[in-house]
Amino acid sequence: MPSGQCPFCSLPQARIIDGDELAVVVRDGYPVTPGHTLVIPRRHVGSIFDLTPEELQAVWRLLERSRIALAREFAAEAFNIGVNDGPAAGQTVPHMHMHLIPRRSGDVADPRGGVRWVIPDKARYWP
Repeated sequence: MPSGQCPFCSLPQARIIDGDELAVVVRDGYPVTPGHTLVIPRRHVGSIFDLTPEELQAVWRLLERSRIALAREFAAEAFNIGVNDGPAAGQTVPHMHMHLIPRRSGDVADPRGGVRWVIPDKARYWP
């Protein structure tokens, strides 16, 4: 997908809630929980493994800043952090982005397994 057609390369300024010269923060357009946030490098790159060290540092710095803000604003007690890297992993927008999903006690009946549920048959490993 050329960067001109990429929804993350053409984000309206009004959607950006934080950022720096290398990455931006937006709320997910299809949130899993209230406050579901994305951290996105400004440069159009498909994989987290193609980020420069500086871009990777910016993403982590903004992730931490967002975590603090979400804990305060949405009373988040915990977080799921994830990257779908490549189509086989479920990546639908071919521009690297990191999900920061706020979690609260009781938001699901049994949160054990967390991100392991991307492959449901392998998720439940406890007796």
